[in-house]
Amino acid sequence: MEGALTARDKVGVQDFVLLDAYTSESAFVDNLRKRFNENLIYTYIGTLLVSVNPYQELGIYTVSQMELYQGVNFFELPPHVYAIADNAYRMMCSELNNHFILISGESGAGKTEASKKILQYFAVTCPMTQSLQIARDRLLLSNPVLEAFGNARTLRNDNSSRFGKYMDIQFDFQGIPVGGHIISYLIEKSRVVYQNQGERNFHIFYQLLAGGEEERLALLGLERDPQLYKYLSQGHCAKESSINDKNDWKTVSNAFSVIDFTEADLENLFGIIASVLHLGNICFEEDDQGCATIPDTHEIKWIAKLLGVHPAVLLEALTHRKIEAKTEEVICPLTLELSVYARDAMAKAVYGRTFTWLVNKINSSLVNKDFTRKTVIGLLDIYGFEVFDKNGFEQFCINYCNEKLQQLLIERTLKAEQAEYEMEGIEWEPIKYFNNKIICDLVEERHKGIISILDEECIRPGPATDLSFLEKLEEKVGTHAHFETRKLAGPTGRKRIGWMEFRLLHYAGEVTYCTKGFLEKNNDLLYRHLKEVLCKSKNVILRECFLLAELENRRRPPTVGTQFKNSLSSLLEILISKEPSYIRCIKPNDRKEPSKFDDFLIRHQIKYLGLMEHLRVRRAGFAYRRKYEHFLQRYKSLCPDTWPHWHGPPAEGVERLINYIGYKPEEYKLGKTKIFIRFPRTLFATEDALEFCKHQLVARIQATYKSCLGRKEYVKKRQAAIKLEAHWRGALARKAIQRRKWAVRIIRKFIKGFINRNKPLCPDNEEFIVFVRKNYILNLRYHLPKTVLDKSWLRPPGILENMQQKVVTSEIFRGRKDGYTESLNQPFANSRINEGDINPKVLQLISHEKIQYGVPVIKYDRKGFKARQRQLILTQKAAYVVELAKIKQKIEYSALKGVSTSNLRDGILVIHVSPDDKQKGDAVLQCGHMFEAVTKLVMLVKKENIVNVVQGSLQFFISPGKEGTIVFDTGPEEQIYKNKNGQLTVVSVRRKS
Repeated sequence: MEGALTARDKVGVQDFVLLDAYTSESAFVDNLRKRFNENLIYTYIGTLLVSVNPYQELGIYTVSQMELYQGVNFFELPPHVYAIADNAYRMMCSELNNHFILISGESGAGKTEASKKILQYFAVTCPMTQSLQIARDRLLLSNPVLEAFGNARTLRNDNSSRFGKYMDIQFDFQGIPVGGHIISYLIEKSRVVYQNQGERNFHIFYQLLAGGEEERLALLGLERDPQLYKYLSQGHCAKESSINDKNDWKTVSNAFSVIDFTEADLENLFGIIASVLHLGNICFEEDDQGCATIPDTHEIKWIAKLLGVHPAVLLEALTHRKIEAKTEEVICPLTLELSVYARDAMAKAVYGRTFTWLVNKINSSLVNKDFTRKTVIGLLDIYGFEVFDKNGFEQFCINYCNEKLQQLLIERTLKAEQAEYEMEGIEWEPIKYFNNKIICDLVEERHKGIISILDEECIRPGPATDLSFLEKLEEKVGTHAHFETRKLAGPTGRKRIGWMEFRLLHYAGEVTYCTKGFLEKNNDLLYRHLKEVLCKSKNVILRECFLLAELENRRRPPTVGTQFKNSLSSLLEILISKEPSYIRCIKPNDRKEPSKFDDFLIRHQIKYLGLMEHLRVRRAGFAYRRKYEHFLQRYKSLCPDTWPHWHGPPAEGVERLINYIGYKPEEYKLGKTKIFIRFPRTLFATEDALEFCKHQLVARIQATYKSCLGRKEYVKKRQAAIKLEAHWRGALARKAIQRRKWAVRIIRKFIKGFINRNKPLCPDNEEFIVFVRKNYILNLRYHLPKTVLDKSWLRPPGILENMQQKVVTSEIFRGRKDGYTESLNQPFANSRINEGDINPKVLQLISHEKIQYGVPVIKYDRKGFKARQRQLILTQKAAYVVELAKIKQKIEYSALKGVSTSNLRDGILVIHVSPDDKQKGDAVLQCGHMFEAVTKLVMLVKKENIVNVVQGSLQFFISPGKEGTIVFDTGPEEQIYKNKNGQLTVVSVRRKS
């Protein structure tokens, strides 16, 4: 905590508790601004961490930073999210109790990033065994999967969490992470079917279209353009430059493989995702009786195929509703409006339940089968308080949740403060004031009452509308001090509230909600007819999500509001049973620009995050508290009795120190283990005195140190001179030995190169051949021909004979075929096949001819182009294509018509023969040493102009009167295949020269 006190004028204080004007919001914002301008994005309020999103990389999340905060006292280092994580981990390990970290803030403030950093910290710093590596990886990679299915672009954030997430990380008795469990809250299903201007649907839809394989998209009946799908294009920003959907798809695909999703799981999962997109493209029309029809059943067929249902049954369920009487069922046609509602309800239900299945599937991969006692650290990343121009049912639920969590924070903070003061034996009277003032202000009766009235309106007989719901609110909740409508408001307030709106006074201020859509979103009903279709689906995931038992249950399913209220109650029970840590995230501006600090926006967030209330609770007693040992260690130099060492009890040393400094009785209290200082100015004065004292101490230390340095420098120079002389003599001797050793190595290498000079180029002869080549070229200077007609040249050594072959290769291919330049530094071999690799029967058949060259090749049949392994053997008279013990084709040089190859980087060569009855046809070969083989053949035939380098395609002779075609092309990867036209297609990779 004290680390930045000396620079407080420039960077502010790193704990808001040390603000002198702690009741001033302006002082709070000013301190936040000072730190933000210096890229100090973290500040404490006691043990609560305030985090400001920098919208840029600051380099403060490295492994070295993690190690720095590992096992360190909470206030010893500057504020950081790693300090919160490490403190929770150490407290859990030492006290063997459960903890949770509550991360809150509005969309775009960095909540999700903060939870990722905490997970990464545990992954890197916790002890780990190889067997538990999988559990750790699954914990980390569950994040991108949940973000893909539960996050979306909103007006405030490109990666806004549209669901609440609570994750328990389980640790064994050694502090090793061994598993986890995730609970999700209130996935925003309405986003599946509708998005506001400038917003997108959930990421997974766009990622699948952008990054999915062509084969997968074809099987799902999808096109890559998201504009083609109604559910993806309503916000008019389906393609966003700041979001790379293709790269995100790769991350999600990798995560699926680690989290243990099978190919069948993915096939079913993406079948559901694709069916939602097809649902959105279903178009309804109205017939003469005013009933809905679907004239184009193209999308119906795709949905039926993907979900494993009968198309006709699905078509009927989308346009008709089954009504059950006591003894019979009646199927009634739906109007156009009700059919659209049924379609959207199906899309929302399918996506919402699939998301729940996905969370359960991830949980099953994270579960630890060791049933010994575990301790946990929970991470709660939940939507922040939301105030938009138009607030609906989702904002009402989100803000209710935030109000409850804020109430929990204040209660737990007060409880912790009270416990510390009681433990230290210090009275703290303002606790009663804050108990009455803050907690009583955070009432929840109005929320519970509104949800109950909403449920009543949803289930009561008769026509219920959003307007009747608002009238019931005025009747039942109208007397509440924090509730207001246009009818109940005064003359000035009516202008700011619409006829369909009501206003609530939250702890963070007033929020106006529009009741339009409240009943529909709270009901979230799926017609029984559609539910029957989904229960009979052949898609395994849907069968798990829609159980047949639901059809037997005639009771009305609970409303969304009731489900959320119940899940929130269970969440609070979980949190109350654990020790808390808090992170409050703040968004500095709406444009996501680095270094921009919007005072108005930040004041608004400070208000609805309850930061000033939390600070007032912490400052109700004493601004600064520190253990005696730490306080004495820092400030002992200010008192002669405690400097340089104090040998008595730390409490007595601190008392002696503050009496010497001159603390007044009203400025401090001494507890059992800590000193409590009431005013920050008292601490600042002590810190300034320490700075002054440091200068005096430094001057005395410098004087003593300089004299020591002078003596040490003289002794060091004298010893260095003696050592230098001895080492120099040794260095000269070693240098002479090294030179002799070098000479021996060179001579040995030369002799070894001479011995191996006739072998193919290898490390044993490489330098020798370079030497001989250089010598030969230098000698040419003195043996050049006298005239142009004189063709007598200095005869090269035997090991340089293939230079002549390289000249021939140059005349044939230079500037005509790709890959020629790279082949220059690869010497030609006498043969690529040893005589022992040729079958004895073949050797016997051609024993009358001397083998000049052999190379392995792949021969392609002239008709079906099937690839076969062969050997190409060149003799003085003919070329042989050999298979094991058979000569498959003999091509006499007299019958050789020519050799064709492409201008690309492939190894294809075609040996053309005269089209007579003796020859089977042209030989289509692929050779890994094409330049070498063609050169050897040309030199044996003694005709350089027989080689034809073609572009695009070439014709070859199959049989008398029949020709074939080879097409040459370039592409991202090399491949050879028979195309639809029956032609052999050779694809090469074009490389930059």
